Amino acid sequence: MKIIDAHAHLAQTICGFGAEGDLRAIGGGRAQYASGSIINMIPPELGEYDVTPEKVIELMDREDVERAVLLQGNYIGFQNLYSWEAQQKYPDRFAAACTYDPFCVKLEAIRRHLFEDLGFRILKFEVSNGSGLMSYHPTVPLDGPEMDEAFSHANDHHLVTVMDIGRQRNNCFQVEALAREIEKYPDMTFVICHILAPQREKDEPGMIEGMKRLSLPNVYWDFAALPANQRPEEYPYPTAQRYLRIAKEIAGADRLMFGSDLPSTLCRDTYAHLRDYALTSDVFTEEEKKLVFYETAKKVYYDGK
Repeated sequence: MKIIDAHAHLAQTICGFGAEGDLRAIGGGRAQYASGSIINMIPPELGEYDVTPEKVIELMDREDVERAVLLQGNYIGFQNLYSWEAQQKYPDRFAAACTYDPFCVKLEAIRRHLFEDLGFRILKFEVSNGSGLMSYHPTVPLDGPEMDEAFSHANDHHLVTVMDIGRQRNNCFQVEALAREIEKYPDMTFVICHILAPQREKDEPGMIEGMKRLSLPNVYWDFAALPANQRPEEYPYPTAQRYLRIAKEIAGADRLMFGSDLPSTLCRDTYAHLRDYALTSDVFTEEEKKLVFYETAKKVYYDGK
């Protein structure tokens, strides 16, 4: 079966920034925040200090993955230019997204370079309070003036807009505000990451309510990192499979996309397991798997280019 990984990351240099300050590589695939806490970021097969497109392609070839979508976020740090260069060098393997901080003083110069000079067609905002916009800004209303202007700009430039609104019980998890913005721009395609990042059992009611509100005609979903959010549960991740069944019932299989969220998720389990808990399960029919693992991502991220 042909596969597109709809949620992956490169790292020329780990340069993250979040609730614990700046994040820098310290070797051995690990990174350290300004607070002193250390996390595993890169599995040995992808690197020690960086994650190159060549290493990711080697992994994709081993795992029969045809293409990948390179998203952005503060966790690894903005990799806009590095991802664009990978897309230019390997156009048949990568589609690159960019991101920016809408509070930058020279916002217009940044956007002109990203969308006019470089020609990005995918925009990703992570607004989580762990390593997104609200980890270093006060609460930002997703339907407030700054974000609405960003959505308006994306709509005018015909961008696919990808949103990670973090987890429940946090100020970033603004389902109703995001729904209002999505309804305001019905001609723009939105992708919501992680099917709202439910964790084991406690988040099921909020996931159901949130997905029902956000399953609008112009919305698609990726389920990247769903197994990681169930830890310490192990493969074949029965809770993650249950959440996929719920997502399929609410949104439809044709609105769901597989994503690995590499590299950090591969510090906990193999790529094969992160793929096969969904691919070899009975959650999706064989025809639905073609949509979830390839056709929908191709339509959303590639066919409009």
